[in-house]
Amino acid sequence: MSKNYLSQSTDSFWQTYLESLSEQQRAEALLRSPMFVAEAWGDNPNLADELAALITSGIKTATCSSLWEWEIQQEALPQIGLKTIVLNSQNKPMCMVETTEVTIRKFQDVDADFAYDEGESDRSLETWREAHWQYFTRVLKPFDMQPTLEMPLVCERFKVIFR
Repeated sequence: MSKNYLSQSTDSFWQTYLESLSEQQRAEALLRSPMFVAEAWGDNPNLADELAALITSGIKTATCSSLWEWEIQQEALPQIGLKTIVLNSQNKPMCMVETTEVTIRKFQDVDADFAYDEGESDRSLETWREAHWQYFTRVLKPFDMQPTLEMPLVCERFKVIFR
C-alpha cells in the first residue's frame, strides 16, 4: 500500500499526538524522532483495513517484510523508535505505533511466537506461513522474484502509542 503518505490528516494526527504529550515528552519525541512514517500496511485495500483494525485493537504487535524489497527500493530499514502512523485503505490515520525491535531472519526461521504476535487469522505458525507465502508471491512478482525458505525478512515488533 502507500508508503510515506503525508497529508493534512497525517500531519494533523502527528500534531495531536505531540499535543497529548507533556512538554518534556514532546521535546524527547522530537529529538528522537522528528519525522514519522505514514502508511497503509498490506498490498490491497481489504488487507490494509484488516491490519489497521488488528493494530489499533492491540492484537497485531509484529509485522514483517522482505529484505529484498528494501534493498531493491534502496530504502533504509526501520529502526527502534520509528513512529509510524497506520493508515486504513482510505489513507485515514487509525493509530500510531513505535518500533520496539527489528531483526532479520529467514522465512523458515520465523517461529510460532512471532506468528502469534502478527495477530492474523488463527495466529498459528502454519497459517502464518501459508498467508505470508501468498503475500510475498504477490509483492515480489513485480521484481521478477519469488519467495524462498531462505528469503531474509525484516521482522519488526511494535507497540501502539497513540489512537
